[in-house]
Amino acid sequence: MKKLILSLLMCLSGSAFANSACDAPKNDFDGLYCLNKVYQEADKELNETYKKLSSQLDANGKKALKSGQLAWIESRNQHCSKREANGFYVNLDCAANTTIERSRFLQDRLRECTSAGCMNSKL
Repeated sequence: MKKLILSLLMCLSGSAFANSACDAPKNDFDGLYCLNKVYQEADKELNETYKKLSSQLDANGKKALKSGQLAWIESRNQHCSKREANGFYVNLDCAANTTIERSRFLQDRLRECTSAGCMNSKL
């Protein structure tokens, strides 16, 4: 039992340390870790909102939503990443901010669907 409690305390203190490290990252790798956490959460929210919105749309709305999402992915990739001879690079700050903006856009469309009805022309 003591080992279980000790393990839980270590996990909790480790995650508390990780969260506090994001307040003032000590180096680029700490910053990368923190940006990745933000990006992962933003991507999760975007996917959840996309599914909720899609479930409320008719066939034409779903088609417009998918087309818009594919165009957004292409734009995000062009603006936030690049390939070079020695590797592939992603600007996580750009990716996180772009994803957060897109998630807000989808949340606005979902809110419209719920309140005034879905407007395919805005997708």
